[in-house]
Amino acid sequence: MLIAAGVAVTFAGCSTAEDSLSPSTPSIAFEHIHGLGADPASGNTYVATHQGVWLIPTDGLPDTYLTGAPRSAATELTQIGDRAPDAMGLTVSPSGDLFMSGHPDPTEQSASTAPNLGLVSSSDQAQTWNTVSLGGQTDFHDLDTVTLPTGELRVYGYDAQQGVLLVSDDSGSTWTMGATAPIRDLTADPSDPDRVIATTADGLIESADGGRTFDGASDSPVLLLVDIFDESAGGQLVGVDPAGALWRQEESGLWTQTGEANGAPEAFSAVDGSSPWILVADQRGISASPDFGATWTPVLSNAANQ
Repeated sequence: MLIAAGVAVTFAGCSTAEDSLSPSTPSIAFEHIHGLGADPASGNTYVATHQGVWLIPTDGLPDTYLTGAPRSAATELTQIGDRAPDAMGLTVSPSGDLFMSGHPDPTEQSASTAPNLGLVSSSDQAQTWNTVSLGGQTDFHDLDTVTLPTGELRVYGYDAQQGVLLVSDDSGSTWTMGATAPIRDLTADPSDPDRVIATTADGLIESADGGRTFDGASDSPVLLLVDIFDESAGGQLVGVDPAGALWRQEESGLWTQTGEANGAPEAFSAVDGSSPWILVADQRGISASPDFGATWTPVLSNAANQ
């Protein structure tokens, strides 16, 4: 995900985006927010930061955001496992397992992990992590997963150091080389595992062959971050541009601006379910929207903007 400037955030209860927070609300500083993700099984919502993976409480969100999906039991912002790896890339797989990349916690760095984590995974909601592959070698700045027709999990990982997309069809154990491209953010289509959409400074690019080659996507806005809902949530491609405008691709292929974030976004995620919603990290902190950015409810607020 996009590397972001520092954001100090505080937990917000149920409120509108315009409401102010109590000055007594506890706060915590993130040096960087690298990504956001939600587990469709548990409802847990995660933020990947320079200081580890944190569990975000969503109990303050309106019920309309979570219809048809479980509500996370988390009621406090929590640094999971009290560990602080630099989580440069994070994704939640369809089964709820987490995959992460970046750099190890400085207190746990070893010859096998320094300076890069490679690909690590967690099956216990980020409490513990196991190295899957490329330990010490690779720093994926973006990750996504899709389920293949065989039932195997495909992992897409963008190696920012080499500027190349790597692809694994065995849950990240082995990799093949994909296209070389200046990718800023990527997402894979759950309904078509070979379809990958990515953002670049020059515009949206798309692959129909599992990331081996990309072509420019015509008639699309220049997006900074992009995500796609699964079929249960409508299968729509959504994105946010560098100015903070949110866009949705209609069934006709045309793009429509649907709302606005507050300035250049730091991270962006589409949350699946029968009532889909969007998470964005911007100058306000982290906010959620059930209507593609037309309205927002704060989840974590930037303390500097209180």
